[in-house]
Amino acid sequence: MNFINFGSLNIDKVYTVPHLVKEGETLSSVSYEEYPGGKGLNQSLALAKSGAQVFHAGKIGKDGLFLKQQLALAGVNVEGIDEDGLITGHALIQVAPTGDNCILLYGGANKEITVEQIDQVLEDFHADDFLVLQNETNYLEYLINAAYKKGLTIAFNPSPISEDIKDLDFSKIDFLILNEIEGQEISGACSPNRILDHLLSIYSNLKIVLTLGKNGVIYKDNVQEHKQEIYNVKVKDTTAAGDTFLGYFLSMISQKPDVKYALNIASKAASLAVSRKGSSSSIPILAEVLGKD
Repeated sequence: MNFINFGSLNIDKVYTVPHLVKEGETLSSVSYEEYPGGKGLNQSLALAKSGAQVFHAGKIGKDGLFLKQQLALAGVNVEGIDEDGLITGHALIQVAPTGDNCILLYGGANKEITVEQIDQVLEDFHADDFLVLQNETNYLEYLINAAYKKGLTIAFNPSPISEDIKDLDFSKIDFLILNEIEGQEISGACSPNRILDHLLSIYSNLKIVLTLGKNGVIYKDNVQEHKQEIYNVKVKDTTAAGDTFLGYFLSMISQKPDVKYALNIASKAASLAVSRKGSSSSIPILAEVLGKD
């Protein structure tokens, strides 16, 4: 089984700050670092480091060639990455001593993907394959419709949340992986159980993974429900935690339909990621995850 991640590629510009900047405040940064990033890139790295076969498609500018190299070094197939974008997408990230962060995104080349590129890439994938999507690229509706027609398993992470997400046809999506805020925005419900129940009452096909930060994660579909607690670690940076979880969960669930096992392994992987600084560089390899108590 192969994964095609039609996803974002960003340059993460990370500022370590005494606290997250408040409205109207000017704050000096303690340090500045630059990393490969983007939810798409992070998720592809997590999938690859978990042992999955991953093909990444997307778009960068010439300033982002090192992102393509980073993926290739991790074993990701990068033939679907177009280098003709005007400027690579990037993120301005503040990280506080608590590990909390806030992120300002500029889409750049991630928003220049064409229908022609999508059609060309999807030609090589079939019903046994997974398509992974986030909300950092354009033509999401077209991608979902095209993949659905080919019978691909579609996993969607609606992050960062936006109003137009509600216009997508969730009946064509297999796995919906989202956090509580995103769940509230999409469903209009205000608690985890109500979010899950509301979405499944409309889209009974969905397999929903709802992440709740310190309160763990809940999986629910029309047959089963499982909860997974977090692994407590000293938090240094939460930037890639959700992407690490998603990559490991999908990789594990694609190998065998054991939800509890997939949630457990994904939670271990995320706990290792938050215990390290950086975004893509914090994602652990499978041997580290399996060796974690």
